[in-house]
Amino acid sequence: MGESISTGILAKWHVKDGDTVKKDQPLFELETDKITSEGTAEAAGKVYLRVEAGADVKIGQVVALIETGDGTPGPGAAAPAAAPEPAPEPKPAAQPAPAPQSPAVRRIAQETGVNPAEVAGTGKAGRVTKGDMLQAAERPAPPEAAAAPQAPAPPPGARQTRRKLSPLRQRLAERLVAAQHTAALLTTFNEVDMSAVMALRAKHQEEFVKRNGFKLGFMPFFVKAVVHALRELPALNTQIEGDTLVQNHYYDIGVAVSTEKGLMVPVIRDCDALGMAAIERAITDAAGKAREGKITLPDLEGGVFTITNGGTFGSLLSTPIINPPQSAILGMHAINERPVAVAGQVVIRPMMYVALTYDHRLVDGRDAVTFLVKVKQGIEDPARLLLGL
Repeated sequence: MGESISTGILAKWHVKDGDTVKKDQPLFELETDKITSEGTAEAAGKVYLRVEAGADVKIGQVVALIETGDGTPGPGAAAPAAAPEPAPEPKPAAQPAPAPQSPAVRRIAQETGVNPAEVAGTGKAGRVTKGDMLQAAERPAPPEAAAAPQAPAPPPGARQTRRKLSPLRQRLAERLVAAQHTAALLTTFNEVDMSAVMALRAKHQEEFVKRNGFKLGFMPFFVKAVVHALRELPALNTQIEGDTLVQNHYYDIGVAVSTEKGLMVPVIRDCDALGMAAIERAITDAAGKAREGKITLPDLEGGVFTITNGGTFGSLLSTPIINPPQSAILGMHAINERPVAVAGQVVIRPMMYVALTYDHRLVDGRDAVTFLVKVKQGIEDPARLLLGL
């Protein structure tokens, strides 16, 4: 869990006391102030729960015992009362066992409603792959989007309900308030014509999917545009440590992901050396890990710049807050068709507002505005990214 984490909340049990579990089966979710992770069974057998869901636990504390098949109850657990065996039901004709589904396939099935059993698999032994699911859904799986958490229904007639903030939500609140109090935050705006990127994706999407097994989204273009702009304006690739200014010479970009537990920012490493397909794959995999509770501390550490996309939820404009100790963050927003003036003519174009929030202690207004213009140029003319212009 990392040396900085000593306690957490056992937020949810995926099994009941006395259930029979398989090795590596998910047992519980543990929430800490940095990540939400999943605990799995270390062996197959019958599980005996030792703490209740919602309990504060220490790292290293025993939360369950597993009886591994020797016929005796788990240590310290009372033997469960014997239950009468149900009458055996007639067994249907044997069917071939379906290939196990990957976490990515299960997640896409939940988000899109596509049944993996109805999808023709192209993987080994007919296994359904993530690419098969995305093609069946006829849309890319947006790495920044997440299903809205479902709040429990209130008791009849209740005017209020109360529940304890999770450690992750508490930590998120602390960091956001600290960023507002310690940094001199300013936001500058611009708008981007998405026509060129949309045309490029439409022209090559089919071949891209055939080669890679997944669709190309908008985020890799913005990641590449940000890397290009950071090279041109290194002041935005800096951070403050005490009384020292640290200049970064690498390009690890964080991509904000909304999960049921709160906002997480997995970091995509060495984006300057990755192609579009590699960036798209890395973002999709990292977002999947975040939502499935499999994200680790190293996945979240070391980013030099963050991109967040409120447009996946319909946001037209916002002022994002920087992710300390970074000096800036780029906010993407919804793409809407609207009239714009081009060469003296009013035309309809797919436009997106973009926002750059920056720490004025480190970044001058001129550099911030120039940076956003560079991002705009890279998106409106993607060939500039390839030519380094």
